[in-house]
Amino acid sequence: MSELSIKIRIADREYPIKTTSEKEESLRKVGKAINEKYFQLKDQLKIEDKQDLLAMVAFYCMREKLLLEEEKLNIETSITDKLVSINKMMGEVM
Repeated sequence: MSELSIKIRIADREYPIKTTSEKEESLRKVGKAINEKYFQLKDQLKIEDKQDLLAMVAFYCMREKLLLEEEKLNIETSITDKLVSINKMMGEVM
């Protein structure tokens, strides 16, 4: 597994990153997603300060992560509840 150096452009600034070829595509997707959110918020909120915009990008990304984790937990709880119910019904039949 060889290491390679890539540059990811975020908010008109390049950041060097060392990675493997296996991870390169996902890192580029992350950079693209950050940039898309950055420019979306720049247009939406009319904020020019890069630091403020990047803080807002971090805020929205973390919010999305927490919402997805909560949704995952709700799905897992729902599945567990259904399995418990099925086990109970099977126990009554046997």
